[in-house]
Amino acid sequence: MESRATTESLAEVTGDWLVVGIVEGEEFSPTVSALDVALDGQLTRLREAGDLTGKLGETLVVPDAPAITATRLLIVGLGDPVRLDIPSIRQAYNTAALQVSRQPKLSIACAIPTVEGNSLSLDDTAQEIATSFVVGCVGPGVYQSEPGRHPFASVTYVLPENARSVDLEAAIELGNTLGEAINLVRELVNRTAADVYPETFAQRAGQLADEVGLRCEIMDESRIRQERMGSLLGVSQGSDRPPRVVILRYNGAGDGDPVTALVGKGVTFDSGGLSLKPTASMNTMKSDMAGAATVLGAMTAIARLKLPVNVVGAVGLVENMISGSSYKLGDVLTARNGVTIEVLNTDAEGRLVLADVLSYVVDQKVDRMIDLATLTGSCVVALGENITGAFTNDQTWCNEVLAASTRAGEQLWQLPMDDEFAEQLKSDVADVKNVGTRWGGASIAAKFLEKFVADVPWVHLDIAGPSFVEKGSPQQDSGGTGVMVRTLVELLTPED
Repeated sequence: MESRATTESLAEVTGDWLVVGIVEGEEFSPTVSALDVALDGQLTRLREAGDLTGKLGETLVVPDAPAITATRLLIVGLGDPVRLDIPSIRQAYNTAALQVSRQPKLSIACAIPTVEGNSLSLDDTAQEIATSFVVGCVGPGVYQSEPGRHPFASVTYVLPENARSVDLEAAIELGNTLGEAINLVRELVNRTAADVYPETFAQRAGQLADEVGLRCEIMDESRIRQERMGSLLGVSQGSDRPPRVVILRYNGAGDGDPVTALVGKGVTFDSGGLSLKPTASMNTMKSDMAGAATVLGAMTAIARLKLPVNVVGAVGLVENMISGSSYKLGDVLTARNGVTIEVLNTDAEGRLVLADVLSYVVDQKVDRMIDLATLTGSCVVALGENITGAFTNDQTWCNEVLAASTRAGEQLWQLPMDDEFAEQLKSDVADVKNVGTRWGGASIAAKFLEKFVADVPWVHLDIAGPSFVEKGSPQQDSGGTGVMVRTLVELLTPED
């Protein structure tokens, strides 16, 4: 998708659609006022008639606007100007993008809004709109012969007259890059387990690494055995699809600078194993590799943006299936770091996969780690479907992640990891059980993972709720969401 910035008037800019945002209240911004004058007061009349409210996410197609060069005009509400923030911009322009992307090869013109009395910067606004326009024009219908959503041919961003176009063009390019990374995650999550399984995910990672300049190592089953990843191998042994572990490396800083590790759970399909899931719970289990997809998406964005940081991305890829060779309840697995694990639920498999990958990454002498996983339904019960749960062994590091999520406009909430949760993991026959009681399940799972991170500062992000949407809305399509890509890139972008 091509994009450019201009300071043309809204009445003169060309496009199949002109998208203009307005806030609630009586006064239009100077840019919108100029458009209203060109339309001979049409926007004022629509507002006085109650058709143009400016409420957040509310849209209005102006059916007849012959005074402008663009073919069609869409007004989108930005809500209360005092409360306007990144999530509001995202909701408004995602809604707009979904509405105007129903035909192929359209050119879009969009006004970057300015709002008096609001602290949101023009750069941040432009970046988020650009991301929304890349994400919002791509739907979940990867297998549809006639998809309901179409990528734009081009987007022209109309800047305020006094804006520094160089700065805003950089913000728009950053937004485009983030949108492409998010769409990569969404595509991988939305594809079926027949297409995305450990070998094909690893192959895709290798191809992308070549494209963006990442170093990529793919461990096959033999190498995984050499690495003593008995916990991961236990999960994979019931499937005809062999496991893979992918290690991606990006060195954008000096050799002596800190290294951050991003670790992802990649269960490309989760039947639950012998602890079989019911059909309703299994329908969306192609999405159980969203953590691995998020790591891959974030790594591609980091490389494309040439961030001055050192990052290792690591994903463990397995299918959790049923066969005569499936791992069984009561089995004891030996993880890479020597910890023995009594398996009392084969549907608590993600933590078994992450255990070995986390242990491997610790031995790479990284300075801090984040793992991302669709790990527990308990986290969804605790926080709902839109909020990611955070757990940590290092509050300072967790505070940095929480702050980055706030700046990126993604919802993240820290949950407890008290020692009492570890008590529930004590086993009579092994070092640890893979499950505790049903109470506090998300914290118990995090406490299990803590046994494999040694003393490295670590944050666990449970994305089970927000990584996949079963039913779409006017502001968001169903399927994979690419949640936390924005946060990871924001976290790893040095402050100016």
